[in-house]
Amino acid sequence: MTTVPETTGEHHTALGTLRQARELLDPALRTWVHRLPAPVARVASYHFGWTDSSGRPDSAPAGKALRPALVFGCAEAVGARPEEAVAPAVAVELVHNFSLLHDDILDGDTTRRHRATAWTVFGNSAALLAGDALLIHAGRVLTEQPAGLATVTGIRWLSEATTQLIEGEHTDISFEERSHVSLAECLAMTERKTAALLACSCALGALWGGGAPERTEALRRFGTHLGMAFQLTDDLLGIWGDPAVTGKPAGADLASRKKSLPVVAALDSGTPAARRLAELYLPDAGAPAAARTAGAAVEDPELTARIAALVEEAGGRSWAEKAAEEELRLALGCLDLARPEGGAGERLAALARLACHRDR
Repeated sequence: MTTVPETTGEHHTALGTLRQARELLDPALRTWVHRLPAPVARVASYHFGWTDSSGRPDSAPAGKALRPALVFGCAEAVGARPEEAVAPAVAVELVHNFSLLHDDILDGDTTRRHRATAWTVFGNSAALLAGDALLIHAGRVLTEQPAGLATVTGIRWLSEATTQLIEGEHTDISFEERSHVSLAECLAMTERKTAALLACSCALGALWGGGAPERTEALRRFGTHLGMAFQLTDDLLGIWGDPAVTGKPAGADLASRKKSLPVVAALDSGTPAARRLAELYLPDAGAPAAARTAGAAVEDPELTARIAALVEEAGGRSWAEKAAEEELRLALGCLDLARPEGGAGERLAALARLACHRDR
């Protein structure tokens, strides 16, 4: 299968699929968040965009709900109704937002979705505890929605994916203290930090939908490749994304000296631009960790722009773009192997292309 850019119709299909997933997800998600202790629920509700910092109703931009959409789509792909997979959809969204609450603190990010991050409003401790509560709730969602043996298997899969996510985050942080990180190491970190949960989302949807093992495994591999493509795209946006669209400062990843995939590919290129990039990027490798925890990853915009230009000159941008397209091609091949039923395959393919060709 060849990878082609999504058409206007496919783009609308993907957006409609995400919107429908959000509509199906949100009532159950709100119910579970409101079961948290009131002070914790207040932080979580703010993070989700449902309330402002004072607890008043708000309608801030919500996340994409990609992972729940994959759960619903993969349940449909094996012949089930999406309503049958609400529990795992809520569970993966809770785990994802646990990671976001913690990531914002670890990275020192002060904005998410065009508003102040939870830790800057409520403090580190409150945001950390809210993230912890969401993680614990994820397991409870699956245990309180009996699905026979799927419950035990689902909890095991979700626990494994969460452990990989945490390991990937730990590895990512450790990269900041090192002068050299290989591209192979960075790719392995990405598979754990990002792809594991997307793969788990797909597998849980197929599991809750009663899919045969071989179809479930094909959908899991679809999620793995999609997760890799998603993170490659995310890393590109972290350097060259429009802040007005992404909701994050321009070049934020460069300011904090993150060893993202385009940067590592550029540093490993062996070009003159790579050597100049290393001179600017690596001497302060130990500094960002302290800066992140203090929320103080501030950089001279001119220097950040110069670093971005060197990453591009050294081939980091073109490598990441090509790698994302290859991972998307592999994802769509795995989707074909799963023999999706009805229109589920078309919707999942549209979601995959949107995730890899997005601007935020």
